[in-house]
Amino acid sequence: MLYWADQHNICCFLDNHQYNLPVRHFECIAGVGERKRVQADAGSALDQLDSFLLTHNDWCFGHLSYDIKNEIEQLSSLNPDGIGFPDLNFFVPDTVLMLQPDHLVIGSFGNHEEIWKQIKKASRPVSSAESSAVIQNRLSREDYLSRIENLRNHILRGDCYEINFCQEFYCHQAAVNPPALYQSLCMESPNPYACYYKADQRYLLCASPERYLHRRGSKVLSQPIKGTAPRYPENAGADAAAGEALRSSEKDRSENVMVVDLVRNDLSKVCVEGSVKVEELFEVYSFPQVYQMISTVSGELKNTVTIADIFRASFPMASMTGVPKKRVMELIERYEVVKRGLYSGAVGYISPERDFDFNVVIRSILYNAKDQYLSFQTGSAITFNSNAAAEYEECLVKARAIKKVLNG
Repeated sequence: MLYWADQHNICCFLDNHQYNLPVRHFECIAGVGERKRVQADAGSALDQLDSFLLTHNDWCFGHLSYDIKNEIEQLSSLNPDGIGFPDLNFFVPDTVLMLQPDHLVIGSFGNHEEIWKQIKKASRPVSSAESSAVIQNRLSREDYLSRIENLRNHILRGDCYEINFCQEFYCHQAAVNPPALYQSLCMESPNPYACYYKADQRYLLCASPERYLHRRGSKVLSQPIKGTAPRYPENAGADAAAGEALRSSEKDRSENVMVVDLVRNDLSKVCVEGSVKVEELFEVYSFPQVYQMISTVSGELKNTVTIADIFRASFPMASMTGVPKKRVMELIERYEVVKRGLYSGAVGYISPERDFDFNVVIRSILYNAKDQYLSFQTGSAITFNSNAAAEYEECLVKARAIKKVLNG
């Protein structure tokens, strides 16, 4: 399915990797090819999406980049962006593939039998996932530590309580094979919200463990992650101890509950009064590289809200911004040195019934094939009690799987 989808100019391939998670309806779902598309930068992009959905009562796949924040709040983004995804891009596909453990559903304007034959014939490209990318850090360790201390001073002054701060790793003149690289990334770090997303000459190869927002009927649900600990698969005792240490960590619980409160506040703007609740708090989940502390917040949507209303209320996601959201986004723009772009945005699908599911774009490689520019970012939550050196090491832990894949 992946290699067949990649033959088209646009595709969105969302893979669950057989995680048995609640409210997940497909093992894998993909939108392939383009019948109609809406593409816009921040300004009126969400209104354009609402209009597009009214006109096209069909499946839609696509993304919101982090900089949609600029039309939700009075903000701007002046930092450079080497990848160049538009702020919003959604398309009605020619073909939708819905894979379950025992069957594949093909929905298409074309010949279903012919598509099935083509999928069965599609083969992995001859070239390997190993790349020629020589990865550089955008920030030196000393520069990173200095910026974290500046952010701690903002927290001390009361400008904010928690801020997600990110750094970029990048490569010029990177020659990579995107689908093979994505498959290697997922073999190294299979996660439940993985995504292979191609829009013309721009690619997202995503091994995300985090869900931004899910809707089914009137129920909406968000599952923010805050709290990370490394895994030790070669040492069962150390591995179990790391999970328990995360579960009992006051620092990580403090970060997590602040994000949960922000999600509750966001959802209350579009949900029936009194319906927003925390279904799960401080739950520790196991992933191949790390343990993650995840909470689940849900609510019942008001009858009058549109999809654009829901995004306006909750985007960018709390786990990738901080508290209070607008002020930390101003500080992110000031102290980060590149645009986040699609990183810390969201990719997903919207069904004809207007149910949807979107991930958080983290643990991801972004690639501009035309310019041969490759980029990935990692971040962590900064509070006053944060240790700058420890936060730097956390970013390196999160980047480990990507660097390993890029180094072959």
